[in-house]
Amino acid sequence: MVKNNLFFSFLFFSLLIFLIGCSESEQKTSITEQQIETENERDHISVETQTNDWSYEGETGPKHWGELDTANLACKKGKEQSPINVKNEELSKNNGETLLEIKYSPAMFTLVNNGHTIQANSIRGQNSIILDKIEYKLEQLHFHTPSEHQFNGENFDMELHLVHKNKNDQLAVLGVMIKAGDINNELETIWENAPKNNSGEVTLEETINLMKVLPKDKQLFRYKGSLTTPPCSEGVTWIVLQEPIQMSNQQIETFRNIFQDNHRPVQPTNDREILSN
Repeated sequence: MVKNNLFFSFLFFSLLIFLIGCSESEQKTSITEQQIETENERDHISVETQTNDWSYEGETGPKHWGELDTANLACKKGKEQSPINVKNEELSKNNGETLLEIKYSPAMFTLVNNGHTIQANSIRGQNSIILDKIEYKLEQLHFHTPSEHQFNGENFDMELHLVHKNKNDQLAVLGVMIKAGDINNELETIWENAPKNNSGEVTLEETINLMKVLPKDKQLFRYKGSLTTPPCSEGVTWIVLQEPIQMSNQQIETFRNIFQDNHRPVQPTNDREILSN
């Protein structure tokens, strides 16, 4: 009888130890699965936060640029953003004189489709502007449709940006409005060779004389602004010519067949001084 009691006692304690072990194993398994799920969720958030892809529409469009990457905060919080709507009534009354000298000559360029625009890169860097007695070398030029800047609330068909940099890496951008009209022979070589996708650089066989591209009238607007694409860095001097140039409807459509709409909407002026000469 005693032996039977001892046997049942041993069996009971063995079963109890087994059940406790199973419970602890299930608990460890549950914790491990929870940790993995949490880590996977954290990794997913990290990937979403670090993405820096941007576009001109939807969740990666201009309204969301500042949220896509911490480097783009100026797109959301900047106070001197570009482009702007230039209104006649907001022009500075003192009409401060801008000392601008354009020193362009026929030059060679390479073309690239960077996924956001057609860009022509300067090869030898012989083109420049002199702004307030400081030289800015032409780095590249590119296009937007419709125009990014507005004149009294109106957009033009396209806008040409000529991006310059001085020896201190400060930027000055010359903006030129484009409207439908006569064919632009000087820029035709760009449209004939414009890459339809991001397939690498194309070296143009002909030079482009940018002095023939610019309008004869050099009346301008000037203000302090920013890049019009991420990261929207500020401290950019903008020189926007008042007189538009012309391109044929076919040239404009050639660009729009590649980029239907690649413009950033106008930003608040925030009482910035806009000068006109």
